[in-house]
Amino acid sequence: QVQLVESGGGLVQAGGSLRLSCATSVSILSINPMGWYRQAPGKQRELVAAITGLGATTYQDSVKGRFTISRDNAKNTVYLQMNSLKVEDTAVYYCRAGMTYWGKGTLVTVSS
Repeated sequence: QVQLVESGGGLVQAGGSLRLSCATSVSILSINPMGWYRQAPGKQRELVAAITGLGATTYQDSVKGRFTISRDNAKNTVYLQMNSLKVEDTAVYYCRAGMTYWGKGTLVTVSS
């Protein structure tokens, strides 16, 4: 059983930055991929960014150039650096390990 704990969410003004962290209960060396998803009120959960074990990344078009996903295998942690935040980035952000495990989410609220 893999446990994921997200942190780093909060309230920020548009244009600001936040860094989300996802700490796992097991080594992430064998987990591929690790991803960040988000779900805004009334909308479906969507992929924001993902990173493979080899460090290859993929991003949703709306966050390209603003968000950066990274992983620290030694700390068993995945990060999502979010810059130039927009009101439309407001959502609960979830960490996902492989295709099976989800964290409980962390709320990001961007005010205008």
